[in-house]
Amino acid sequence: MTGPLAGDPALIGVPTFVVGSIALGMTLVGFVPAEAVGAPVAIILAATGLGQLVAALWAAAIGQSAVASIFGTFAGFWLSYGFLVLGLTHSWFGVPEDSATATQVLFLTSWFIVVALLTAGTLRLPSAYTLLFALIAAALGLVLLATAQDSAQLKTIGGYVVFTFATLGAYMFLHVLSLATGGRGLPLGRPLRGQ
Repeated sequence: MTGPLAGDPALIGVPTFVVGSIALGMTLVGFVPAEAVGAPVAIILAATGLGQLVAALWAAAIGQSAVASIFGTFAGFWLSYGFLVLGLTHSWFGVPEDSATATQVLFLTSWFIVVALLTAGTLRLPSAYTLLFALIAAALGLVLLATAQDSAQLKTIGGYVVFTFATLGAYMFLHVLSLATGGRGLPLGRPLRGQ
């Protein structure tokens, strides 16, 4: 397919996902003080959330419904994360301070379940996709436990898992960029489940 409704939405979706992941990982491992939880929000809202939304709309426009679903779901995650941080730090949602942890647990639990479903849905794709979503689910699970238990150590481990899936995302970006520039793609592994 050529013309305005052509191309690969992953060329926008993947690098914008990677940049937000790096910013979040740096926050989780303590690159900025714990009080500066809003440090990655500019990147997460303006680059990652909007980038995922653009990629989802592009994918939907060219009939790639599964790709649109994935990028649209992550647009929802990143945008809602940004609004959660802003809302809690500026008291936008009327959440009392003593309910902030429970609110974060609610957010993390909801997204952990959705990403676990996405992971299961990728079993027919090359295994790099399944690994990516499994790592995202693992990071969400670790940050969920860290939040519920107030554990800085688990939060840091979660941050390193975020760096791991950001690295895999960077590899996948090189794959789609190579294809888009006329090269061969990089190996992404066999699907874990056949047709």
